[in-house]
Amino acid sequence: MSREEYLEERFLLVSERIGEIGKETVLPENLNAYFQKTAEFLNYVLELHKKIKNGWLKKASLEALRENNQHLYQDILPDAYETSFANPAWAVKVLGNEYGKLLSFLEAEIRGMIVFAYEDRIFDMTVVMELFVQIYNLLEEPDRSAEEIKEALYWYVSDYSEEMVTRRIREAVDPDMNFAVKIICQEDLFDLRYLYQFGEYITENEEKMAAYLNGLSQEEIDAMARTFTEGYRIGFLVGRKDISKKKTVNIRFQNGFERMVKAAVKQFQDMGLAPVIYRSAVHAVNRKGQNRIGYYGAIPNRQYDYDHREDAALFLNQEFIQRKLRVMQVAYEQVKELANVHGGPAVIETFGERSFSPLNKKEAFSLNGYQQKLQVSYNNEAGQIVNRYIKGEERSFTIIAYPVCEIGEQFEAIFRDTVRLNNLDYHQYQEIQQIIIQALDEGESVTIKGQDKNRTDLTVALHRLENPKKQTNFENCVADVNIPVGEVFTSPRLTGTNGVLHVTGVYLNGLYYKDLELTFENGKIKEYSCRNFESLEENRKYIEENILFHHASLPIGEFAIGTNTTAYVMGKKYKIEAILPILIAEKTGPHFAVGDTCYSWAEETPVYNPDGKEIIARDNEISILRKEDPGKAYFGCHTDITIPYEEIALIEAVRPDGRGIPIIENGRFVLPGTEELNKVLDETG
Repeated sequence: MSREEYLEERFLLVSERIGEIGKETVLPENLNAYFQKTAEFLNYVLELHKKIKNGWLKKASLEALRENNQHLYQDILPDAYETSFANPAWAVKVLGNEYGKLLSFLEAEIRGMIVFAYEDRIFDMTVVMELFVQIYNLLEEPDRSAEEIKEALYWYVSDYSEEMVTRRIREAVDPDMNFAVKIICQEDLFDLRYLYQFGEYITENEEKMAAYLNGLSQEEIDAMARTFTEGYRIGFLVGRKDISKKKTVNIRFQNGFERMVKAAVKQFQDMGLAPVIYRSAVHAVNRKGQNRIGYYGAIPNRQYDYDHREDAALFLNQEFIQRKLRVMQVAYEQVKELANVHGGPAVIETFGERSFSPLNKKEAFSLNGYQQKLQVSYNNEAGQIVNRYIKGEERSFTIIAYPVCEIGEQFEAIFRDTVRLNNLDYHQYQEIQQIIIQALDEGESVTIKGQDKNRTDLTVALHRLENPKKQTNFENCVADVNIPVGEVFTSPRLTGTNGVLHVTGVYLNGLYYKDLELTFENGKIKEYSCRNFESLEENRKYIEENILFHHASLPIGEFAIGTNTTAYVMGKKYKIEAILPILIAEKTGPHFAVGDTCYSWAEETPVYNPDGKEIIARDNEISILRKEDPGKAYFGCHTDITIPYEEIALIEAVRPDGRGIPIIENGRFVLPGTEELNKVLDETG
C-alpha cells in the first residue's frame, strides 16, 4: 500500500468515526454537548470538502457561497462567541476547570479544518480528526485526568511538528505551492464569487473592496501596483543589493485586493521574480500570537484571536523547543536553493477596520515566566536559522497601505487621498530631509519634549561621526521599502539615552494603548505603564505581552522624525489619525521603536544616503553582541511608537558645546529650507 493509499484509508476511517460520534450520547451531558457540536462542524466541513472536489465553488451562486461562508465561521463571530466552546471562558464554565481550557484549545485547532478542506490537505484533515477521536475515546473511560488529555494534545503538536513546520517553511519560498496564485491569476476577478475560493472569512467589506477596485481602470490598477513593485525594486537598489540574484518574492495582502495583486504579480514576473503567496498560519505550532503573517480574509473575531494568542503555553517546554529548532534546520536545508534566491516580502497592509480593545480572560492559556524565557530563546535561535538561509544582507522588502471599505462613508475619498499620498514627490522630500539630517549630524544628542498633555522628556544619544564629510547617523528614507515617503531615522547609542516617552493614545499592532509611558535608562526600558485597565498589574501585563513580548526589557532600536505632514493632515481631515497604520503614522511625527534596530541581521552591509555618505549608526551596544553570541543581540521585534506633531513642544539637535539646533518647535518645522512641510499644516490650522 502506498503512502497516499494508507493516508486515504486513515482519512475515510476517521471520517466515518466522526459521523458516529455526532450521534452518540455516552459521555456526561456537558461533554456530549461539546463533542456533538464539534462533530457537527466536522461533518459539515467533510461534506463541503466533497462538494469542493466536485467543482461546487465554481458552480454555486454568490448567495449560496455567502451562506456557506457564514455557516463555517458562525460559531466564533461576536454574536455567538459568548456561548462558543472556542471561547475559553465559556468552555471552562460548561466543561469545568479540568477540561475547559484543553478542549477550547482543541476547538481552535479544529477550526483549521476549513482551510485544509479548501486546499484538499488530506494529511492535515486526518490528523486533526484523529486527535478529536483520540480525546473522545479517552473521555469515554471514567475518571480520565486532565493531565492525560493534555499529554495527548502535547504529543499531537510535537509528533506532527515535523510535517506542519516543514510545510510552512516550504510555503514561504516555493512558488510551486500556488493555491492562492492560481485563484488570483486564473479566475475572473470581476465575478466576486472568486473571493469564496480561498476558504477565508469573507464579509461585505471584502466584497466591497474587490468591487471598488473592479471599478478602477486597468491603468489605475497598474499604477497602484507599480508604486508597490517599484518600491520593492528600489529597496534593493538603495541597499546596494543585487536583485538579479533573486527569483521569488512573497506577496502578503488581505482578501479584496486581488486585482492589484494580480497586476503586481505580472510586474514582479517582468523583473524575474515569481510570486510566493501563502496563507496566514492556522496550526498552533506555526501561529505567532495573534499576528497574521501571509494572506487572510476578514478577522471573524479579534477577541477569539486574542484569547488563543498564547495557546503555545500548552506545549512549550525545552524538549519541544529543541525539536522544533531541529525540524526548522532540516526543513531549510531541504529548500536551501529556494531560500537562497528568495528576495523577501512585499506587503499590502490595510487600515480602517473597527477598533478593538481586548478583554483579558483568566481562563485563556498564558505563558508562565519560564515559558516566556523559552519563547524569547526560541525566537532568537529561529531567527538565526532563517538568516542563514535567507540572508539578511541580501534580501529586502516593501510595505504599502490602503484603507478598506469598513473605514466608513468617506472610504472613496480616503482611498483616493491615500493613493496620492503613496505617490508624493520622492525628490522634494529627499532634499528637505537632507537639510534635517545635516542639522542632526551636528549634534551629539537629540532632545524631545512634549507639550500640553504629552509628558515626553527624552534625550536620545547619537553615535560619534569620525568623518562627518563621509559619514552620517541618519538614513534619508523616501518611498522604497516603506511607502509613503517621509522620515529620517537612526539607531541611537544606548548609553546616554534617558528619559520618558509618552503618548496619550496610540494603536500598536492593532491594539489600543491609552497614556502609554515608557521610561528609558541608558537606552533600555526601565519602567512602563498605560491606563487601559483598572489595575496596574493588568496594564503592565498588557505591555509585557504585546510590546515587550515577554522580554524583561527592550532597548530603543530606532529614533526617527517623520516629515509627511500631508499624511498627518489627511488623518486629521477624516478624523482617522488614531487608526492609521504604523507605516503611515510613523511618518506623521517623531517615532521611537523598541526592540531590534532597523538594520538587524544586516549590520555588516554598508548603507548610503543619496549624497553618498555612509550611515554608520547600524549597531548599538546590544546588537554588536552578535559578534560574540547572536542570541544576545536580537529580540525578534521592532515596535514603532509615534508622537503626533501637535504634542511636540521641541525637537532639537544638541551640539557638543550644549548649543541647540531646533528642528521642530510647537509642532512646526523651523529649519530654513523645511518650510514647505508646514504649508499643509498651516492651511488646516
